[in-house]
Amino acid sequence: MKANYRKLLITCHIVVSVSLIGAVSCFLVLAFFGMLTTTQEIQRVTYPAMELLAVYIILPMAIASLVIGIVQSLYSPWGLVQHYWVLAKLVLSALTIGVLLMQFETIHTLATIAAHTTFSANDMGQQMRVIIHATGGLFVLLLATVLSVYKPKGMTRFGMGKIKNAQP
Repeated sequence: MKANYRKLLITCHIVVSVSLIGAVSCFLVLAFFGMLTTTQEIQRVTYPAMELLAVYIILPMAIASLVIGIVQSLYSPWGLVQHYWVLAKLVLSALTIGVLLMQFETIHTLATIAAHTTFSANDMGQQMRVIIHATGGLFVLLLATVLSVYKPKGMTRFGMGKIKNAQP
């Protein structure tokens, strides 16, 4: 792949990933406000906004980041499964998307409760679960950023095998 195309992929990956960190941060702020406020009007706006963020911004950006990262790695010297840090990012990204998909029902339930009734003490568990998962998601995104910057040494067996096979 030409250098210009690789740079374009890197730029897209960085923009989408950084935007994803911002979107998850906004989601987390809304989740905290939704749980801590006693004002029904704020809750009626907060939880539906969280659902919109999750469905139309966070999930598409997470998928885009994963797909762009995979394509980028296939055309870079790092490879997709040759270095542990790239493999770790791949696994973390896929797991994060899976956890997000599993949380959609809870997010939708909170949005429905906020729109039609008031929250009770029984709903606090769901509210906390959303905060915990969003905090975990933000941590994973920051960890992936650190891995991208520091690129810890270490190659997988597949990567080591390619080096051995390439030597005369």
